[in-house]
Amino acid sequence: MENRSDFNATAPSGSAQPHRSEILENPLQTYLLGIIISICGNVLISISLNIQKYAHVRQAQRGSKPYYTSAMWWCGVVLMGIGELGNFAAYGFAPASLIAPLGCVSVIASAVISVVFLKETVRVSDIVGGSLAITGTYLLVTFAPHTSQHITAHLVQYYAVSWHFLLYLFIEVILFCILLYLYKMKKVKHIVIVMLLVALLASLTVISVKAVSGMITETIKGQLQLIYPIFYVMLVVMVASCAFQIKFLNQAMKMFDATEVVPINFVFFTASAITAGIIFYQEFEGLALLNIFMFLFGCLLSFLGVFLITRNRPKIKQQDRNFIAMDRIPGRRHTDKVQPEAKAQTYGSLAAKLMCNRAGQADDS
Repeated sequence: MENRSDFNATAPSGSAQPHRSEILENPLQTYLLGIIISICGNVLISISLNIQKYAHVRQAQRGSKPYYTSAMWWCGVVLMGIGELGNFAAYGFAPASLIAPLGCVSVIASAVISVVFLKETVRVSDIVGGSLAITGTYLLVTFAPHTSQHITAHLVQYYAVSWHFLLYLFIEVILFCILLYLYKMKKVKHIVIVMLLVALLASLTVISVKAVSGMITETIKGQLQLIYPIFYVMLVVMVASCAFQIKFLNQAMKMFDATEVVPINFVFFTASAITAGIIFYQEFEGLALLNIFMFLFGCLLSFLGVFLITRNRPKIKQQDRNFIAMDRIPGRRHTDKVQPEAKAQTYGSLAAKLMCNRAGQADDS
């Protein structure tokens, strides 16, 4: 603690290079606390998603009130908020390159909850994928960097003006502009383009989240960090990057199936977070080559596990919209359904719907 205070008092704003012994600590309790908080947060997120899914299914079956009027749905939203808050806090205790891959815990827990409580079918790919993801998680926790930094305002300022981060930021901005041009101007609606936009924003999100979380943690410990402008700069970057990241992610969910978006987003987000942790926070500095290899191998196993779990997931059955329920039309008391003849010229066209509407109006008159 004395070393940290000396560093805060003597280091100018991002000019003098901090000594590694002054900014690193090695307590196992802090490292494990970050892992536990992250795992608990991801489990809460998976529970919340399944609660919201169940609320959607129940409201669809009843067909009465909107889903946002359900107390169960709001319970899921609250749990998700708590889980995300846990993930946010975890960045203040453990390396970002470890917290991000632990997101696979949410996918594993969600699959288990879906089978146990929502009575979904257990597939072979679920068992194999879960085993790979659990093995990958074990390797991540075992071989990830076990050092934890004191994230102070001066340290964040020093990292923010380092040449390797400025070069990384320049390359990222160029790539983002090119991808945005292809997506907006050239109308290239490929899933890789959209998810790369999300991943590039995610790297800034991870950097800013860890900075904000770390400085809040140091403030709680007694070292006030909220008086420095860099805290509010990182706070703005965090909010802005999260907002645009959610925007592009929602667009991807509208254009593509969730079984494609979820695994690709997990892979790209994790790779982006690890890269951000390595470049900005220098988390792999001094790490043995074997640890780096096994850590990356654990990431690969987690990627494969998430892909197998999310591949070809069964969808929620909804009423076929090609049919018109007779009991939904005013003046009709029948319970059967009608559909235009498949061989008719108007099949599947707007004219077929107009014919049905005119028939209903004629009968009512």
